[in-house]
Amino acid sequence: MAEMRAKMAAVDPVWSRVCEEAVDAVRDEPLLGGLIHSGILHHGSMERSLAYRFSLKLASGEMSEQILRETADEAYASSPDLAQSARADLVAVFDRDPACHRYLQPLLFFKGYQALQSYRIAHWLWGQGRRDMAYFVQMRTSEIFGVDIHPAARIGKGVMIDHAHSIVIGETAVVGDNVSMLHSVTLGGTGKEEEDRHPKIGDGVLIGAGAKVLGNIHVGANSRIAAGSVVLADVPHCKTVAGVPAKVVGDAGCDQPSVSMDQHLTGCKGGL
Repeated sequence: MAEMRAKMAAVDPVWSRVCEEAVDAVRDEPLLGGLIHSGILHHGSMERSLAYRFSLKLASGEMSEQILRETADEAYASSPDLAQSARADLVAVFDRDPACHRYLQPLLFFKGYQALQSYRIAHWLWGQGRRDMAYFVQMRTSEIFGVDIHPAARIGKGVMIDHAHSIVIGETAVVGDNVSMLHSVTLGGTGKEEEDRHPKIGDGVLIGAGAKVLGNIHVGANSRIAAGSVVLADVPHCKTVAGVPAKVVGDAGCDQPSVSMDQHLTGCKGGL
């Protein structure tokens, strides 16, 4: 058994750690044993666990768990990048959220993480030309998690959506790698245009709670958007913007704002 665990840890260290934490969690809280076994320990891979959670959370009288499970299994089997992004997202939450103490927490309890993985399956469906099924997943994700991400939006890996209340990301939005955003963020349009009309968020950007980024504008890599800001124009790389409408108020203060999660306008702790 020890040898098998060692091999699994070498091949998939994230999933191995999730399983180890799950065993400890069952020991510490036996009343959650059924949930943890069915959600994690019953499965031989992270992909299978993610597919199970997806189907369990989004099933309804209109769509069975079995159909959703088969859909998710097909997505993960045909696109390994989905599960790799899920691993990167999980590590990002653990590294950046001080309320996250174990790898298994996002997988079982954090709706921002679960909503993001549901979006990823919807995006895969969209790419397969299965538009109506993608819209169904978007609808159920919004209903269950309060997160509304259009399946055509493009979102990178290592993304953290903290708290995740009232997140809206529009159809032509692009979000880079290693981005962090807090609750009530909107990446929206400014009118009824049908072409490219949503923001493009660079790698490593930190978007504060309640910020609205509107229109086909670019937010440069490693920048910060202060909480409550309304951004209507391009943001340069490595800058901090704040206000309504948002204006540049200084440098980002460090090389990775989305990782430091420091929202003081004077700069990031330990920054440059």
